[in-house]
Amino acid sequence: MSEHYLPATPETVRWGSFSAAYPAVLTVRSGDRVTMDCVSGAPEDFPGPPFRILDDHRGITEKCRRGPGPHFMTGPVWVEGAEPGDVLEVRVIDIRLRTNWGWNLIRPHRGALPADFPYLKCVHIEIDEATMTAAPPWGGTLHLRPFFGVLGVAPPASYGEISSIEPREHGGNIDLKDLTVGTTLYLPIWNEGALFSAGDGHGMQGDGEVCLTALETCLSGTFELHLRKDLSLDLPEAETPTHVITLAFDPDLDDAATRALRDMIKLITVRTGLSAEDAYRLCSLAADLRVTQVVDGNKGIHCMIEKAILDDLIATRR
Repeated sequence: MSEHYLPATPETVRWGSFSAAYPAVLTVRSGDRVTMDCVSGAPEDFPGPPFRILDDHRGITEKCRRGPGPHFMTGPVWVEGAEPGDVLEVRVIDIRLRTNWGWNLIRPHRGALPADFPYLKCVHIEIDEATMTAAPPWGGTLHLRPFFGVLGVAPPASYGEISSIEPREHGGNIDLKDLTVGTTLYLPIWNEGALFSAGDGHGMQGDGEVCLTALETCLSGTFELHLRKDLSLDLPEAETPTHVITLAFDPDLDDAATRALRDMIKLITVRTGLSAEDAYRLCSLAADLRVTQVVDGNKGIHCMIEKAILDDLIATRR
């Protein structure tokens, strides 16, 4: 295993878009670790003193071409040997704060309640790295649980350049708050080299991300990238220390829920040997359908079940 470092610079960051045509800025082998610095926020989102703006953040917003979406993605990273049809296993090894502030934005015509809050307003929230807490302007203390909202490979080449807003089969703006340190994301690969990118740092987020944004902030992440030629996926899946998770995205929440549930039934049948009918019943008894986010065009649903339940099934069915 080799370790790599990828700083956030105008040459290593894309603003607001994914494309299979973007050249890789780093090449790694399967099993390597890469630490990626990331930034979050356009110049109009910047606060004044006493908050500190990172030098690389200023340079990126001054020199990078602004794309159709708001997110800054560091990458893409080329994984040697990756081919379409493979799966990229992304292990989240470490996440670190890079600055002492975050931001949260309400935007007209966006969010879960656009008619109720039809205006633009950004608030800045102080972050205490030592205590891993945030102090919102309305009072109280919030405990941070940082994760990356955007983790993805390049989309199919036929898509061309696409916005970073909508999560799709390549991953991207998934906004799954469970993807913290110690978790793993499985991404279907659509292009040679996979072309992995990360960004959209979140200090914390509730399921739904209802007002449009989380606690957006600058993070640095360490990821261990494994090429899996023994797996085949059409949509991303994830695994925490305690749960397995299927993910689905669609403009219609019902359709997203249907796909996430069907994929969970398939996962259970493959892992345990249960029939599809029994897996369906098990999901009704023990799996949770949760709303990942409702604000990114393609809404997200994830279905999760405890690994201990599946392990017990496997043991009893031997």
